[in-house]
Amino acid sequence: MTATTTPAPARTRVPATAPRRTHGRLRAWATRAPLLPALVFMVAVTQLPFVATLVISFYDWNALYPDARAFTGLANYQEVLTDADLRESVGTTILLTVTVVLASLVIGLGLALLLDRRFRGRGVVRTLLITPFLLVPVAAALLWKHVLYNPEYGLFNGLLHWVGGDGAAQPDWISRTPLLAIELALIWQWTPFMMLILLAGLQSRDTELIEAARMDGAGTWQIFRHLTLPHLRRYLELGALLGSVHIVQNFDAVFTITSGGLGTANLPYTVYQSFYQAHENGLASAAGVLVVIGSLVIATFALRVVSSLFREEASRA
Repeated sequence: MTATTTPAPARTRVPATAPRRTHGRLRAWATRAPLLPALVFMVAVTQLPFVATLVISFYDWNALYPDARAFTGLANYQEVLTDADLRESVGTTILLTVTVVLASLVIGLGLALLLDRRFRGRGVVRTLLITPFLLVPVAAALLWKHVLYNPEYGLFNGLLHWVGGDGAAQPDWISRTPLLAIELALIWQWTPFMMLILLAGLQSRDTELIEAARMDGAGTWQIFRHLTLPHLRRYLELGALLGSVHIVQNFDAVFTITSGGLGTANLPYTVYQSFYQAHENGLASAAGVLVVIGSLVIATFALRVVSSLFREEASRA
């Protein structure tokens, strides 16, 4: 007779994942806690005013008659899109942005190619070329308005007087070419920004590939056209998008140099006129919301370009 033994019951283990998850969440919150004040401050400073602007944009609200405000829905947006002055300001904004961005990219590319070479004093030249971008925008606009454009003591008319003598013309540059005067000031200020982006792109090129092309008999123009320019495509796109985001919102140069006159009022200046001069809070808020939406669309493309650049650099590493 054989004795049968019954197997011992298996021990059930209590999963330890729950305490680990709780500990991980607490640790994550502990690392994020120092950032919460900055996050709350950013939301309070940026998002709450935008929400208030969005609400006001749906009202017919004149600051001179606060008791007469009324909800009008999308009427302010319709007026913004159909008003002749606002349409003209949109066209001025597009023309100003395209001109400044393209000219800054072309000049910045030339300066970046220059600084990519080794020569004595390159660090000093680079610092001097970056200086215009470091100036306060209002100070830069005042510099161009009074030091360069002034018809009585400006540098441009001083050069004309020095070259042509007492009979040389002394034009009022702002009155003759108002939009060009603003564009030149912005190009001077934004060219260093484009130069830095493109210089970073030039310094990330594969030097072995360039040396191999030179050994195969490729000239400077062929290397630039077939190797350098395709490599800089992403950097050119990034500079154009980031420059467009800022120049679309530019107010300082228009306000300081021409005060929006002579057909130079762009969309931000028109928003300023509607809000501070006409006291039309609802109309100005609707125009401001459209400016923000346009800037977000451009910024979205800029972020995609930046992410693609990071992926390319990571793949090379």
